[in-house]
Amino acid sequence: MKRNLPNILTVARIVLIFIFLILAANAGDVDSTTLSTRDLVIRIIAGCLAIIAGATDFLDGYLARRWKVVTDFGALMDPLADKIFVTATMLIVVEFRLMPAWIAVVVISREFMVTGLRMLAVKKGVVISADRWGKLKTAMQMVMLFLAGISWVNLYDLRVDVVWGIRLWYVWLVFLWAIALITVGSGLGYFIKYRALIRPDEPVENN
Repeated sequence: MKRNLPNILTVARIVLIFIFLILAANAGDVDSTTLSTRDLVIRIIAGCLAIIAGATDFLDGYLARRWKVVTDFGALMDPLADKIFVTATMLIVVEFRLMPAWIAVVVISREFMVTGLRMLAVKKGVVISADRWGKLKTAMQMVMLFLAGISWVNLYDLRVDVVWGIRLWYVWLVFLWAIALITVGSGLGYFIKYRALIRPDEPVENN
């Protein structure tokens, strides 16, 4: 059971995300200023599923490390499940006009490029561990998705609400720009540090 539980959680994350997408696609009109009870309930359920899916990301990795359980399936599917999660949730945030599309493209592109670099590293026996900038990027993305999610379920409206005389949308855009810059910077950091994976004439530093 211990050997299979992290993999089960990984598969469950993918299933939850697809259920989330189905619910989100039927959670009311994008331009609607008021939500029906039905749409509100659907959004709350979808939001809870996204939170659970995000939690499994941390839990399956924690259990795999604690129990020293590493499988080929987990090594392949866990990063893919992470990318599916990020891509799906950001596309919904973009669809409901809570994020400019270019920021989603930047974040998603970085995720897949770094994943490709990690796959290349594995072939050469190199382990690329997350550095502090990568961890900061992940933390900020999770905060961003959480804030966008609670706005989406209508607890507040990022687009129109004002706090202390400041429109939340402007604060939100600054936060999104910070995420984009850190995302790009952390991605470049990996490619610079592990450039020898692409240029075999240089020695590779293994962490």
